[in-house]
Amino acid sequence: MYNLLKGKKGIIFGALNQKSIAWKTAERAHEEGAEFVLTNAPASIRMGNLDDLAKKTGSQIIPADATSVEDLENLVEKSMEILGGKIDFVLHSIGMSVNVRKKNPYTDPNYDYTKKGWDVSAVSFHKLLNVLYHKNAMKEWGSIVALTYMAAQRVFPDYNDMADNKAYLESIARSFGYFFGRDHKVRVNTISQSPTATTAGNGVKGFDGFINYSEKMSPLGNASALECADYTITLFSDLTKKVTLQNLFHDGGFSNMGVSTAVMEKFE
Repeated sequence: MYNLLKGKKGIIFGALNQKSIAWKTAERAHEEGAEFVLTNAPASIRMGNLDDLAKKTGSQIIPADATSVEDLENLVEKSMEILGGKIDFVLHSIGMSVNVRKKNPYTDPNYDYTKKGWDVSAVSFHKLLNVLYHKNAMKEWGSIVALTYMAAQRVFPDYNDMADNKAYLESIARSFGYFFGRDHKVRVNTISQSPTATTAGNGVKGFDGFINYSEKMSPLGNASALECADYTITLFSDLTKKVTLQNLFHDGGFSNMGVSTAVMEKFE
């Protein structure tokens, strides 16, 4: 370990179980010397094993509905009380599509479900940034990271309306990131991760086939949840103080590939 986050304090959204990128990030942040608060929606906390992670990392859990500004205000205020001051880093690892869960195709969605997924997956990030900004809760040179996926730029048919949500999320990071950087010297970035076998990822139709395809397309292979956690730690650290407004691809090179020899061999 490198003590990259020694003395830093943060909030980590979205850890559910040991497969979660947020879970791995919390473990790595703890190993690198950080203190943090864990948060998730009350229903997700009941479904997952967050108590185990809290015990392992010496963290407290504050339930919060990320679509509720009131819940977010309470979360930020209590986190600063628990941590003894302003916040150095925040991870937004939240995504949900009711249309995907209900197997509604992109061409025939339930628009109430669409709105719910958009609010949870993307608008929640704007609400979070807004609360942190107006409460002046972030330390100078702090870092805020949200997780995204390349379906924001390219067509992956079965990713459904989550592709739209991720595109909106990335736009929020750039737009709000400008104001956060200008006014508070805080970084805001998104990480576009390889397809990863998390609970959420496994809910996408055809996921097994796609993760295998991505593995063969990427010159370095798919990035794991733990490797994403490592990358996230670097963005929380002081080593990346001038990196902001970026969508950073962490995908083994997949995002710049047209075709690989391994894939071509399947068609020759």
